[in-house]
Order: sequence, then structure tokens, then C-alpha cells
Amino acid sequence: MSDKRNVFISHIHEDDHGLKKLKDLLGPKGLELRDSSIHVGKFNKATDEAYIKTKILAPAINWAGTFICYVSPHTKESDWVNWEIEYAAKQGKRIIGVWEHGEKECDIPQALKEHADALVGWNGDSIISAIDGKDIWEKPDGGPCDSVPLKRHPC
Repeated sequence: MSDKRNVFISHIHEDDHGLKKLKDLLGPKGLELRDSSIHVGKFNKATDEAYIKTKILAPAINWAGTFICYVSPHTKESDWVNWEIEYAAKQGKRIIGVWEHGEKECDIPQALKEHADALVGWNGDSIISAIDGKDIWEKPDGGPCDSVPLKRHPC
């Protein structure tokens, strides 16, 4: 029997293929991701930015228990990804960065630098540990990251 988790996977549309790879990586380890993110299979034709944020993305992020950012070389350039991360942080979501399979290390979105609870390589056990609440900081190859400053919490 698999453990089912509701997640929102923030990504750029060029990385849609990576969502299936991520689910395929975790499935054999007993974790089924139920993903509310927008991708080719769930594409919509909305064009109004405010509508997309309030009526499509916000409810999808609110539904998810965990927020995952799929990190690839162009993710950092996406205003949408940064907005999604900022919104998830305001909702108190656990925010995890997962390096794209085969990534050698690239810049991550600014909002992820500010709000991530974990950043893990392409390793099913590390990803599951991060989803389960362990604060892990890894390079794409699974090695430890340089020290990361602690997040500041408002008083």
C-alpha cells in the first residue's frame, strides 16, 4: 500500500517531463504524489494574471500539504515560480527544492533561497525525508551544501 501525499510542484513548463520522472522515482519507494500543479495534462487557457493567481494557482497551493520546487537551470528566471514560492510561504507550507535529475548545480529562484525548508538531490530517500519534515541541504549530487543561513521568523 502506498503513502499518498498532496503536493504542488512548482516548475517551468519546459520541465513538465520532470514531474513524471519525480513521481516515478518515489512510487517504487511507496510514496504516491498527488500533484495539483498546472502542467500540459492540466493546462488552462486563462490569460489574466490576477485570475490565474487567485482562481487557479492559489487554490492548488492551498490544497497541497507540501510545496515542491523543481529546480532546473531556467527555474530561477520564472516570475511565476517565485510568486508561487512566496505564496506558499505566506500559507505556511513546507517548501522543498528538488534538483532536476542530472543537474550539475545552477542558481535557484530567489524566493526559494529565502523560504526553503530543504533542498535535495535526485534521491528518493532524501526527497521523502524532506517531505516528512527533515531539513536537508544537498547539492544535486546528494553531497552537503555549503552552510545555509537560518530563516528569520517575525516576532
